[in-house]
Amino acid sequence: METFEGTGVKNLKRRGGIYYWRQKIGGVQYSESLQTGDRNEAVKRMTEKVSAVKSGEGSKEKKMTKQQQDTSAGWVDYWPQLKVLDCTIRDGGLMNDHRFSDEFVFGIHKALIAAGVDYMEIGYKADKKLFSPEEYGLWKSCDEDDLNRFFDGVEKGIKLSVMADVGRTNESDLVPREKSLIDLVRVACYIHQIPAALDMVKDAKDKGYETSVNLMAISTVPEFELNKGLELIGKSETDMVYLVDSFGSLYFEQVDDLLRRYIAAMGKGKQVGIHAHNNQQMAYVNTIFAAIHGATMLDSTIDGLGRGAGNCPTELLLGFLRNPKFHQRPAIEAVEKWTLPLRETIDWGYSIPYMITGQMNEHPRAAMKLRESADKNQFIRFYDEMTGQ
Repeated sequence: METFEGTGVKNLKRRGGIYYWRQKIGGVQYSESLQTGDRNEAVKRMTEKVSAVKSGEGSKEKKMTKQQQDTSAGWVDYWPQLKVLDCTIRDGGLMNDHRFSDEFVFGIHKALIAAGVDYMEIGYKADKKLFSPEEYGLWKSCDEDDLNRFFDGVEKGIKLSVMADVGRTNESDLVPREKSLIDLVRVACYIHQIPAALDMVKDAKDKGYETSVNLMAISTVPEFELNKGLELIGKSETDMVYLVDSFGSLYFEQVDDLLRRYIAAMGKGKQVGIHAHNNQQMAYVNTIFAAIHGATMLDSTIDGLGRGAGNCPTELLLGFLRNPKFHQRPAIEAVEKWTLPLRETIDWGYSIPYMITGQMNEHPRAAMKLRESADKNQFIRFYDEMTGQ
């Protein structure tokens, strides 16, 4: 487990196995990833960057830094292109097999409309042959008949999205867009599933939907595989690609490095989004950092309700964005009325076990299992088991 630390070489730092260069030269603060985990190579790259800056060849870096400073200062205003996608029901459903009461879903739906949120992710588009309706709530499959019955006589009032996992979705269940209440289909995949994901994107695009590729567990993907995967996604028909911190293990320096690659690979016409988990209490800061540095689709959930440690809280994010179309009060009211009572039966949010798995860049399933047991607060035993002490 690596944390942010010095290396004995001035201005060279390491976080998450990757080296970063931080140095102030001529009144300009430089901070960027060296994109390597090899110490000798990092020293070499840092030396080259310092030499380039001092010789005047680093003027591009200075300009970028100045732009970043101006961008940060610009947040006394707001950026209208930023959109919020609330996935309370979809991500939160992972904590109760998507068995929310109708009143709860309607309550969240009403709150998000009043709050001015752009998208509501209502659930998964999962194959019922794999996920039986007897075991899971209707938000696991988002069957069109179920959606039509649920929203019968109710003004939709907000764009609806669903998540379709590669290998867990039957494409024939996705009807043409004009026959559906769904607007956006987000295809979730791992790096080795990108070809299959892009086939699903094409199918959804041909049927008239907005589409996204959500590349999961990105913190475990080797650099060369990620670059090739982003190249394929960038050439595809998808409207968006999401930087997904599945394990809640990323720090903002890593988000910075990854976001630059995502934006460069997508080029013009495609949006980049972020979906962050809160294992290390970084979901909010990573989301706003990504927003400042080019992401335009921002995921969040009411009260941070989501798998394990949860997500960036919607009410917190709306307060930061400053766009007058967003209203924080309805989101706060939803916390008081809907998610606060839910905490009596569902355990989610930051806790020590989730912190441990996040720092170890591990899936939180072990922490979730612990939190569901009678020994949920046996933190030291869990720490020792996870670290092998």
